[in-house]
Amino acid sequence: MQPFQLERYFARYEFNVKHLLCASDCESLSLAELLAQAPPALLRRWETLRLGYTESQGDPDLRAAIAAAYTTISGDDVLVAAPEELIFLLMHCLLRPGDEVIAIAPAYQSLHEVAEEIGATVRRWPVRAVDGQWRLDLDELAAMIGVHTRLLVVNFPHNPTGYLPTAAEFAAIVALADRYGVRVFCDEMYRGLEYDAAERLPSICDAYPSGIALSGLSKVHALPGLRIGWLALHDPALLAAMQALKDYTTICNSAPSELLALMALGMEEPIIARNLAIIAGNREAAAALCARHPALLSWLAPRAGSVAFPQWRGPLSVDELCERLVSEEGVLLAPASLFGADGGHFRFGLGRHGFEAGLDRIEAWLEQIPA
Repeated sequence: MQPFQLERYFARYEFNVKHLLCASDCESLSLAELLAQAPPALLRRWETLRLGYTESQGDPDLRAAIAAAYTTISGDDVLVAAPEELIFLLMHCLLRPGDEVIAIAPAYQSLHEVAEEIGATVRRWPVRAVDGQWRLDLDELAAMIGVHTRLLVVNFPHNPTGYLPTAAEFAAIVALADRYGVRVFCDEMYRGLEYDAAERLPSICDAYPSGIALSGLSKVHALPGLRIGWLALHDPALLAAMQALKDYTTICNSAPSELLALMALGMEEPIIARNLAIIAGNREAAAALCARHPALLSWLAPRAGSVAFPQWRGPLSVDELCERLVSEEGVLLAPASLFGADGGHFRFGLGRHGFEAGLDRIEAWLEQIPA
């Protein structure tokens, strides 16, 4: 398995840099903030919580709360674990050497890397910038998908671009998969952070019987430190196989994390509203910076999520830009190469406080570039 480029990059810089402008999560909640809003019954559970082993599939109350967000899923259809672990479990239980996989690109590396490590043939379906907007070509997918395709991997809302298909485009993707009997695995870690709630897509597990949804608390709920995510799917045999493999990874989840996750799901609406407010302010500031420097920066507006993927047009490569900004200004951006992409793009993370202070340092640096 190849080194995880983005995670190795973060390991080098994330906890040492002054202005982290490429994080994909939202400003994390404190334990005190979470407990202050918890209902009395859950607070009593917290105070008496025993730090023992938990159920391998996930706490039943937590799975029931997760299932309540879907229309066709019960708690028995949910597996709880760290999101990254779930990608690993799913791919290893579903794929075999020689299987054909179509994966959206650019993407979080594990969405294709794990399949390649298993020996599957992975074909990239690219998100492209067309007329200043991010687009997927459905005709291109129709030409790629076929009787040998075992899995289609998508990510909506998309990281790193912030792209979101329309409801009609999403339905067309599902129809293509259904025509060929292909499973669809959708990374929905940013679902809930749509700027217009009317544009929120149905979960793939509700829209398609062979759909598998990945979600969790890291992005939308601003709780990445809990390491709680879940898969929702209509396939008891596959779920059982993942549980059996999980006996060789983490076995079960952290008891405090599961209970805190249950609290967070009960206060989802105010958490999302708070996160969207942060994203809106930072999105506006980033767009304004690009507008002030059109010869150097091109803004491609995201439609959902906590990330954006503008384009660098200056005299340096985007990798050199990022290296100089972190070394000279203490500002960390994530170049496109970390996502297996090119085109001069880099990722902004829009979900955290302190974003505009980092933009100020970028602008001061840009103004030193000769015209």
